[in-house]
Amino acid sequence: MSAEPSARAGRGIRVALFDLDDTLFAHREAVDRGITLHRASLGGALAAADHDAESARWHELEELHYHQYLSGELDYLGQRRARARSFVAPYDMVLATDSEADAWFDGYSTHYRNSWALHDDAVPCLDGLTTEPNPLRIGVVTNGELDGQEAKLRATGMLPRIEHIIASGSLGITKPDAAIFSHACSVFDVAPAEAAYIGDRLATDALGASAAGLLGVWLDRAGSATDEQLAAARAAGVPVIHSLDALPALLGR
Repeated sequence: MSAEPSARAGRGIRVALFDLDDTLFAHREAVDRGITLHRASLGGALAAADHDAESARWHELEELHYHQYLSGELDYLGQRRARARSFVAPYDMVLATDSEADAWFDGYSTHYRNSWALHDDAVPCLDGLTTEPNPLRIGVVTNGELDGQEAKLRATGMLPRIEHIIASGSLGITKPDAAIFSHACSVFDVAPAEAAYIGDRLATDALGASAAGLLGVWLDRAGSATDEQLAAARAAGVPVIHSLDALPALLGR
């Protein structure tokens, strides 16, 4: 199958499962605003630092330490503390105690939560997928803690539209492990071939779902896919879309 979307891909799909962060939920934008506002509130050298460079560094630390949490190297609070300590280290700041690290991260979290929003295409996409006469059932499969991810859906008004939320923190299984996708299908009581999974990460989301027998769909919002990535998507039968606006047609709606 071509990496370009095709309506043929959606035949027989009964359930649409979504990644949350940077798929439905505008996580990166909230992170950027959150760390910028937090730096401003702290003043001094942190507030005066280059915005783009510090936002990029905060994202890199999130990737590093959050994946250490997903792999079991750190617990949930441990990855937050490690990120805070790593971020302030170049400024000769030391968060010596866990309480200090927690307080620093909590300050950031307040600004991050106040910046929560959905991507503009999320609600129209779900509207298109759930219209009669053959509405799809909707779920979320996410690497994260259930309480935190559910809070995002509640705050953005999306929670009533989600039939089931499957969170790695509750299962001890993380994407791209086939077991988490298989579990989601069992929760919805559908065969893997009757489910589509849509996410912004090729390997973790789309290829992981495809390997478990679902229709994996890669949401490449930036259009930054390399030739190698597109070849991997084609080989796995993974359509590539650049907006959720394209999903209803892809799934035959």
